Amino acid sequence: QVRLVESGGGLVQAGGSLRLSCAASGRTFSRYAMGWFRQASGNEREFVAAISWSGGTTDYADSVKGRVTISRDNAKNTVYLQMNSLKPEDTAVYYCASTQIAYTTREEIQYRDWGQGTQVTVSS
Repeated sequence: QVRLVESGGGLVQAGGSLRLSCAASGRTFSRYAMGWFRQASGNEREFVAAISWSGGTTDYADSVKGRVTISRDNAKNTVYLQMNSLKPEDTAVYYCASTQIAYTTREEIQYRDWGQGTQVTVSS
C-alpha cells in the first residue's frame, strides 16, 4: 500500500496557475503509473491526467489538454500537476492516485491508493 499526500491547492483567479504536488510513501513508487482526478461539488469524480511509471507517457482529459502538465520525480517519490490558464470550471477537489500497473489508464478501478484531496478554487 502507498500513502499519498497532496498539497498546493488554493484560491486563484481565472487565468492563473497552480502546481499541485503529491508525495508518496510506502511501496515502490517508481514502478507504477500515477494519476490525478477531480471532483466538483455535486459531480462525479473525473479523470484529469495520468503518467506512466517512467514519465515517458502521459494522458490528459480533453477538458484540460493544453493547460495542464503532469510530471513525476521518482527520486523524490512525487508527482506534480501544473495547471495554467485556470477556469472557474476547474474548481474541484483534486485527488492523486496510484495504480498497480506501469502504464497510463483512465479507469478508476485501476487506481488502488488515493490521497485525501486538495481543494482548488478558481474565481471569475
